[in-house]
Amino acid sequence: MHIGVAGNIGSGKTTLTRMLAEHYGWTPQFESVTYNPYLEDYYKDISRWSYNLETYFLAQRFKDLLEISKSEEVIIQDRTILEGVYIFVANNKALGNLSERDFDTYMQLFELMMSMVKLPDLLIYLRSSVPHLVSQIQKRGREYEQGISLEYLSGLNERYESWIASYKGPLLVLDVDGMDFQNRPEDFESVTDRIDARLFGLFE
Repeated sequence: MHIGVAGNIGSGKTTLTRMLAEHYGWTPQFESVTYNPYLEDYYKDISRWSYNLETYFLAQRFKDLLEISKSEEVIIQDRTILEGVYIFVANNKALGNLSERDFDTYMQLFELMMSMVKLPDLLIYLRSSVPHLVSQIQKRGREYEQGISLEYLSGLNERYESWIASYKGPLLVLDVDGMDFQNRPEDFESVTDRIDARLFGLFE
């Protein structure tokens, strides 16, 4: 079984993935930070190297997805291949970093890959407002995230909402603005109750 956890930067994906893995005894899979041979060139000339960089990431994420599809374990994944495409690559195209031709070729590759695997058995989407995202980003204090603009976060949020509105697979949407599942046991219990209802046939 494959459970995906989706959401914008700072929505709590990694924390919830870890907590759910511990609670259910599932195997967590966190986004692999692999070396990308295009990264150095990309930051020197983003528009020239975006297609190469994104195609490399796509290949790595597809490899992860193939491994998940062959596993006998229940795997809960922090960010899926779908977000890489529908949110971040689409955003790169909108910013003018990918040409229409390169984007079309990229999407042909992605659609071919997805014809060989299936959507997650359950996608958990963490819906969050931009002020909440900013608060969480500031709280965790990662230096490289502090320069993320409100406009960028807002644009990603709009893409997430558009993608989720048309998502065809099993879906659980959690509004996390008022939640603190890491520090309030009742909040985490409300999450697991809803997951139990979806996965084990109980009524929500």
